[in-house]
Amino acid sequence: MRYNTLGRTGLFVSELCLGTMTFGGGAGIWNQIGDLQQSDAERLVGRALDAGVNFIDTADVYSQGVSEEITGQALKNLKVAREQVVIATKVFGEMGSSPNERGATRYHIMNGVKASLKRLQLDHIDLYQIHAFDPVTPIEETVRALDALVQQGHVRYAGVSNWAAWQIVKALGIAQREGLARFESLQAYYTIAGRDLERELVPMLESEGLGLMVWSPLAGGLLSGKYGRDQQGEAGSRRTTFDFPPVNRERAWDCVDAMRPIAQAKGVSVAQIALAWLLHQRAVTSVIIGAKRVDQLDDNIAATKVKLSVEELGVLGEASGLAAEYPGWMLARQGEQRRAQLRQSRQEE
Repeated sequence: MRYNTLGRTGLFVSELCLGTMTFGGGAGIWNQIGDLQQSDAERLVGRALDAGVNFIDTADVYSQGVSEEITGQALKNLKVAREQVVIATKVFGEMGSSPNERGATRYHIMNGVKASLKRLQLDHIDLYQIHAFDPVTPIEETVRALDALVQQGHVRYAGVSNWAAWQIVKALGIAQREGLARFESLQAYYTIAGRDLERELVPMLESEGLGLMVWSPLAGGLLSGKYGRDQQGEAGSRRTTFDFPPVNRERAWDCVDAMRPIAQAKGVSVAQIALAWLLHQRAVTSVIIGAKRVDQLDDNIAATKVKLSVEELGVLGEASGLAAEYPGWMLARQGEQRRAQLRQSRQEE
C-alpha cells in the first residue's frame, strides 16, 4: 500500500480509501446500494485497516446518518487509535424536512459538523467536504464557514465533491484573498470508461495543487467484469436496481474488451485492471473502494499490486480515450511549439 500526500498538505493518505456507502441500508437507494449492519461493516473496516488502508470516507446523507454511526462504532469496537486513521465525511444533502437542513450554507454546515461528530464519536473530522455545488448559497459563505470550523478545531482540512473547475478556482481565489482555509481535495467520478474530468478538472487540480479522490471507480460495478455486451447482469444486481452513474455503454464495453485479455494474462480480475489503471494516473491521490463482502474488498485491495506496462497502458488508453473537443484540441495544437521548446531546454541542461 502506497501513501500519497493530500493536495498541498503534509497529510499522507493510502492510495485506496474505504468507502462506506454500503453501510446502513434503509429506504430507497440506500438499500439498493448496500445494507451492511454493524458486524459485517466491522469486518470490512478491520480487513481494510489490516491491508494498510488508513483513509475512510463517508457522508452524513448515506443512509441518513446510519453509515456514519456504524463507521464510528466500528472504529471504537476495533479499538483503532485516532491517529492511525484519516476520517473524511461530507455535508450538503437533505437531512430533515426543514428547508434549512440541506445545502452549503453556514447554517447547515455548522449544524452538520456537530451532528457528524456525534455520530462518528470523534472530536474532529480530518477532511470535511462539501458534497455538491449549491446554486443558492454564495461560495464565499461556504468558504468562510469551513474556515471557521478549521479555526475552531472541529475540522483539519476542507474538501469539495462534484464541483466544476471554475467553481473550485473561484473558491480558491476567495480563500487566498481573504486568508481562509482552502479546499485541499476534490472527490470526483473517474473511471477508465468515464474520463470527462480530464478535460478541465485534472489540469486545474495539477495547476492548483489539489488532491483527487475517485468515487465509483468501477462505474457502479459496470467495470467489474460481470457485465459486457452479452452480459447485462443478474436480476437484483447493483446496476439493475440502481443504474448510476451514467455511462456510455458502448465505450464501457470497449474498455472491458480491452481489459479482459490483460486481466487473463496477469491472472487477475477485470476489476483489478480497472482500479490499477486509475492508480497509474498521476492526478489520482486515492481511489475509494466500496464492498458488500470481504472477498470483494480483498479483490479490490489486490489491485495495488498490479503493474501495467507502457504497452498495456497504451492499449487501455486507445480504447478509453476521449474524443477531441474544443478548446482542448486548439490548446494542444497552439501550445505544442512551446512545450517542445521546454522539453529541448531541459535536455540541454
